[in-house]
Amino acid sequence: MLQPRKRKYRKEMRGKMGGIASSNNSVDFGEYGLKSLENGWINAREIEAARRAVTGYTKRKGKIWIRIFPHKPYTQKSINSKMLGGKGAVEGYVAVVSPGSMLIEIGGVSEKIAREAMRLAGHKFSVKTKFVSRIDI
Repeated sequence: MLQPRKRKYRKEMRGKMGGIASSNNSVDFGEYGLKSLENGWINAREIEAARRAVTGYTKRKGKIWIRIFPHKPYTQKSINSKMLGGKGAVEGYVAVVSPGSMLIEIGGVSEKIAREAMRLAGHKFSVKTKFVSRIDI
């Protein structure tokens, strides 16, 4: 699973989400992409599941770019524990996504294959997504 090699601080606060993506919002590497329509946290497991769905459907033809990386740690306290003793242990890592962020790009395949692969990948994410192509933007 994806996670950062090294962090300055082990735990991080949740933070606020709002606004639209001002960067990472266009198809830059491939011909087709999957764009987020809402903000949220995308888990490292979701990114890996989407990557596997796309590579499996395309039968490893073309090239895939994953445009998001889970930098943010999230914590969770054990079940049935009292609300004392500090913050919980790091459970995993998430990527913070805002509307308009490009999640995955694909190139070197036909539009029909790319559209179906992105549809499969879109079901793996916890945010609503949209298929876009380079000529649309």
